[in-house]
Amino acid sequence: MGPRWDKDNRILRNGLLLKLHAGLERRLPERRVFLKSDSDTRFIRLSSETQLLALTGVALLVSWSIVATAIVLMDSIGSGNFRDQARRDQQVYQERLNALSTERDRRVEEALAAQDRFNAALEQISTMQSELLASETHSRELETGIDIIQANLRQTIREREILKQTVLDLREKTEPDSPEQILAATAPEQLEFLTDALAQTAAERDQIESDAQSALAERDDLELELRLTAQRNDQIFRQLEAAMEVSVEPLNKMFSSAGLPPDRILEQVRRGYSGEGGPLQPLSLSTRGEEPSPDEIRANALLNEMSQLNLYRIAAQRAPFAVPVNLNQVRQSSGFGYRRDPKTGGRRLHKGADFAGSTGTDIFATADGVVTQAGWHSGYGKLVTIQHAFGIETRYAHNSNIRVEVGQRVSRGDHIADMGTTGRSTGTHLHYEVRVNGEPINPMIYIKAARNVF
Repeated sequence: MGPRWDKDNRILRNGLLLKLHAGLERRLPERRVFLKSDSDTRFIRLSSETQLLALTGVALLVSWSIVATAIVLMDSIGSGNFRDQARRDQQVYQERLNALSTERDRRVEEALAAQDRFNAALEQISTMQSELLASETHSRELETGIDIIQANLRQTIREREILKQTVLDLREKTEPDSPEQILAATAPEQLEFLTDALAQTAAERDQIESDAQSALAERDDLELELRLTAQRNDQIFRQLEAAMEVSVEPLNKMFSSAGLPPDRILEQVRRGYSGEGGPLQPLSLSTRGEEPSPDEIRANALLNEMSQLNLYRIAAQRAPFAVPVNLNQVRQSSGFGYRRDPKTGGRRLHKGADFAGSTGTDIFATADGVVTQAGWHSGYGKLVTIQHAFGIETRYAHNSNIRVEVGQRVSRGDHIADMGTTGRSTGTHLHYEVRVNGEPINPMIYIKAARNVF
């Protein structure tokens, strides 16, 4: 059965191949290409299968061309969209920086205004406390005077009653024209005198009571005003505490992100303080050695935070958190780290960040400091070096023009040089370095740490 089975299979396959060939013949009939020469004529036979393979190859080639062209077009469109998006993001970032800077200034102004209001409120509280103490003293004096007058009045009434009884007794016991009768005759006048004295004493008592009531009402008004003042002070405290939290926390994160321990930096600023507005002094309202009140504790805590904010401001001016160029006029062409040397082709550590732009683009100091070098320096070309606080040094290389001198003290944002391509350079750009104790550090650490703060 095996040989017969194989034979049947071959017959079946041959039949299918014949049907497939016949179908191809109907759609792609066999063609011949004639090649004629001077002495001979030849032809090339193109079977249906050969034509099918040729058409398939042409279709694949056309499809590949279409796909490649589409990929190139999509890549070109995507690259253009990416550049536009980068420009838009940069513009939004700059606007965000400006808005945050404005908000920070407004918060500082609010904090200073709130501090002034707080000081005025404290002075008013002190004055009101003095007035309240004086009012309480006067009230106690009036109460004492009323008690004395009431005691005198009761004593006078008792004496008048005794005198009346004595007169009656004398009238009953004495004879006419006796001394006792004379005393009885003059008794009405004495009674009238006592009655007038008692009426005057009662009037004085009523006046003293009226004065006491007025003093008590004045005391109640002062207590109400003290409560309202305490509520206003509490609101001022809350506003100041919120402003301090919003202002100090971003600065603390900025220094930490840049690898500068905030406590150590603030201590260095405090030790090297040079009269640019010092730490605020603790507040004390008591001169009798008493424990500070809750308001004093809150006020001193706020003064400490304001002092810390002031120290942060000084430290931020002395550390290179700013950008050395206007980002709207340049692009970052190379970052910090190992890269292929554009001159030699070898692998080499790039110790800074490069910003490419046009010749003459303004270059700014990124922090307060002193210029230690301003001139030609080997591969750096025209170089400006600035020494800052905390052992930090910044370098600005390949300049076309230098606008500062050695020993000159500069501030953050000062125009110090113009962009160029001097020294070991392949094009117009700024090579910007940050060194801490002589070791190169990625400058973008400082620039990125200052985002959403300046």
